[in-house]
Amino acid sequence: MPNDQKPPPHGSAADLPVPPLTDSPDPSAAPIRLLDRLRQAIRVRHYSIRTEMAYVDWARRFILFHGKRHPAEMGASEVAAFLSHLASSRDVSPSTQNQAKSALLFLYRHVLEVQLPWLDEVVAAKDQRRLPVVLTPGEVRALLHELSGTSGLVASLLYGTGLRLLEGLRLRVKDIEFERREVTVRSGKGGKDRVTVLPENLIRPLQQQLAQAKALHDQDLADGFGDVLLPDALAVKYPTMGRAWGWQWVFPGNRIAADPRTGVMRRHHLNEASIQKAVAIAARRANIHKPCSPHILRHSFATHLLQSGYDIRTVQELLGHSDVSTTMIYTHVLNKGGRGIRSPFDQM
Repeated sequence: MPNDQKPPPHGSAADLPVPPLTDSPDPSAAPIRLLDRLRQAIRVRHYSIRTEMAYVDWARRFILFHGKRHPAEMGASEVAAFLSHLASSRDVSPSTQNQAKSALLFLYRHVLEVQLPWLDEVVAAKDQRRLPVVLTPGEVRALLHELSGTSGLVASLLYGTGLRLLEGLRLRVKDIEFERREVTVRSGKGGKDRVTVLPENLIRPLQQQLAQAKALHDQDLADGFGDVLLPDALAVKYPTMGRAWGWQWVFPGNRIAADPRTGVMRRHHLNEASIQKAVAIAARRANIHKPCSPHILRHSFATHLLQSGYDIRTVQELLGHSDVSTTMIYTHVLNKGGRGIRSPFDQM
């Protein structure tokens, strides 16, 4: 987009009409909007709500970048120009550029039914291999000491199990096995299930959390609510399962709100932003000067396990990594004093 050209108002791309998905017998029927068709295609394939929001946003940005031209009038060259702009002018990360590319390819393949050729001319964002930020055991203790209540329990669970933040917040009652000391992660990253360890020191706090959640669920049932979001089509196959205690969130939200897709009023799990904010505040209080977020607790979990002598394959399984090379990055941040090498300066 030229520098002297002002971008059109954000969101106006949603009003672009496109032919309906099927031929309508009523020629006067309004065509389905482009972004609505995109949402339909995403939901048919059971993509997550976050993927839907990201893909719709990238499609909107793509349209606005090209002056609100309809994607049906554009093709591979325009997609390449947009992706190259992200890398060269916006300096986005490789993962961000890849997400934008996936969103646009999905738009053309599944909504406009156009197969784009391989985009060799795309300027790829430079892939920089960065070491993860890891807290020392002392820093973890200081951080958790500054947290309390539900936020403290969630943070402790992330460090004690290696869960990602959303994996922890989406835990259901049935996924915690106290007797076997294990936590089952359902539909984690990549749609995979896995089992990880349940720290013994978290058993009683989690049992107390479940007691509070059960009281809240009973009150919701008495008020005519209590129906939780179920995966896939379980709600259609088992209409009453959404009210069962085992399917409820371990960390329910503070209020009942409308489902962003269906509009049904129900209680969702805790919002991740509240945990992120609590961890950031706790890090400042603990005088931790490293970039600190809930995901750092997952990095620290993996690194501290390796420091304790556990083999990398075990850590890979607990983290749910598909490739052991992803897990091996934690071997580069082990506390071995510069890779275990004694500096010649110390031998003087």
